[in-house]
Amino acid sequence: MAHVEQHHTGRVGWLRAAVLGANDGLISTASLVVGVASAQSSHQAVLLAALAGMVAGALSMAAGEYVSVSSQADTESADLAKEKRELASNPVAEQAELAGIYVARGLPATLATEVADNLMQHDALGAHARDELGITEVSRARPLQAALASAASFAAGAFPPVLAALVLPRPFLAPAIAGSSLILLSILGASAARLGGASMMKGAARVTFWGTLAMGATALVGRLFGATA
Repeated sequence: MAHVEQHHTGRVGWLRAAVLGANDGLISTASLVVGVASAQSSHQAVLLAALAGMVAGALSMAAGEYVSVSSQADTESADLAKEKRELASNPVAEQAELAGIYVARGLPATLATEVADNLMQHDALGAHARDELGITEVSRARPLQAALASAASFAAGAFPPVLAALVLPRPFLAPAIAGSSLILLSILGASAARLGGASMMKGAARVTFWGTLAMGATALVGRLFGATA
């Protein structure tokens, strides 16, 4: 029977984008709503700010993630193209380089040479991409996937504050959104930590701390510079 292992690194690509997007959506939208509500704005103004923040934030996250990951993908493609040229022009040196990597990892020189020779015959570019450049299928940059995951997760994170701004009476908006958002942040942080194999307590604590700081700062700004009537 085959022994199948599941590692947390297989989730790194989508987990990073999803967690970042959801945290950002919840924190930024909740902070925006709390700040506008603390400025004694009308219910309509608070709801408009929440909706605008969700739409703008989701598109901004998608654009930023796409550009960032595309830059990584371009770098990977350039490195692979360079490696392909080097394999075509000087395969002997490339094989020696690969064997040297395996020797540095602890293999005897004879075995390292044999392994490098076999891997070069099977998939020379793949072997160098993995062992020389550190590029694997798990770590490969996927711009569109990252952009869509970021936009969707931002919108999902922003939805609770938007819904609260829609249904809650104006006097209860700021405290209700702040309290519920902190609870959701702690759950989100703990869940993300569990998926990544980290401490759930630590994951919940750090995202809750920054959420509290963000909402506290925007509430203070709203109080200081908001309407007085």
